[in-house]
Amino acid sequence: MKKASLKSILFTLFLLAVGALPALAGEGGESGKALILGLSAIGAGLAIGPAAGGAGAGQGQAVRGACEGMARNPQMAGKLTTTMFIGLAIIEALAIYGLVIALILLYANPLAG
Repeated sequence: MKKASLKSILFTLFLLAVGALPALAGEGGESGKALILGLSAIGAGLAIGPAAGGAGAGQGQAVRGACEGMARNPQMAGKLTTTMFIGLAIIEALAIYGLVIALILLYANPLAG
């Protein structure tokens, strides 16, 4: 993604969040609750998207490095595999943290009331 388009997307999200503040300030009732839930859905997507993408990229790099190491030194395959699986578990834990944040925003949002 180009820098200009990333900047415009971030600016649009910023304007969306800032534009929501006056709506939340009034005696909203249902409209304020719907706005909070909508912004929570956007926040959940922003939480899980980079977490999943980063975990996928990290796992790909880890597996590539382990395969290269096993190709260069086949006697170390057992140790490399064990170390790789420990690293993959740690990387996957980071993606699970993003999922937990997204689920909290969607289902246990303290602002939604």
